Amino acid sequence: MTIKEAQETVDRWIKEYGVRYFSELTNMAVLTEEVGELARVMARKYGDQSFKAGEKDNLGEEMADILWVLLCLANQTGVDLTTELQKSIEKKTQRDSLRHIHNKKLKA
Repeated sequence: MTIKEAQETVDRWIKEYGVRYFSELTNMAVLTEEVGELARVMARKYGDQSFKAGEKDNLGEEMADILWVLLCLANQTGVDLTTELQKSIEKKTQRDSLRHIHNKKLKA
């Protein structure tokens, strides 16, 4: 599935099952909540914390939840994420093409 197809799929789902999009501000709050849930799993899986009883290692599920809300926000605000991602890659390539290669901290 392309990013464009993902945006279209989310839009169809919202219109068929979701009644309507939550407000942009609500979705921003939901996005922040979902990022926090991912952070919790990361801290337990890769950090120093351990999983509590009943918690699960659902890393992919949490990432997908973030993507879902981000796609909702893009749809609501008229952002074409395919175009914006391409522009971001070009910007990073121009700005950082040599920066990381010459970063001694990244050489193992």
